[in-house]
Amino acid sequence: MSLRRKRCSQKPVVVGIDLAGSPNRPTGYCTLHGLNIRKIAIFYTDEEILTSVERDHPDLVAIDAPLSIPKDRVTVDDRRGSHYRQCDLMLRERRIRFFPITLGPMRKLTTRGMQLKKEVERMGIKVIEVFPGASYDVFGVPRKDTVAIIRFFKHVGLKPESALARDLSQDQLDAVMCAYTGYLYMTGDYEALSGDDGTIIVPRSSVHRSNSAPAQK
Repeated sequence: MSLRRKRCSQKPVVVGIDLAGSPNRPTGYCTLHGLNIRKIAIFYTDEEILTSVERDHPDLVAIDAPLSIPKDRVTVDDRRGSHYRQCDLMLRERRIRFFPITLGPMRKLTTRGMQLKKEVERMGIKVIEVFPGASYDVFGVPRKDTVAIIRFFKHVGLKPESALARDLSQDQLDAVMCAYTGYLYMTGDYEALSGDDGTIIVPRSSVHRSNSAPAQK
């Protein structure tokens, strides 16, 4: 694990993608300019996602999907290797729940995520792997509590609030958290759970004390 701090002099543009394993299922998409929400959408195909990324010209794309495989696996379908990457084991050490990439649906997600990363990097855009479930856990926000999630986003200053007032799906909310985690990466408030076979970016734990939503009475 490494702790990083870096600063941006300008507001970073970050795209967050809550990627589905199949183009038949909805993928959440969010674009942040600094803390300003510029887009929240649902896409299905890789072409839709990549077209939107190209139009948004982000500094960073943060994807909720495994973007690498365990180092002793030749392919994602190689059943002889490990079930976990080193960064996955670091999540487990923190008691953060996740699905191993060797599960059937996760293998599809991993394959799609790795290909999408290649396509985005061909545009000259940096890509990181994030996990909104881990971000929610760091901030003490229930993963599936829509009201608490929206309250948290407003508390940390995401604007306009009108973008968070309408009905948003879990996929869209997770995409917002992906983008916000990417924003924290760009501003230096992050930890890199790193190994030889991949890195997951999570919010810096000390951010929780100052940015977490206040307890409800």
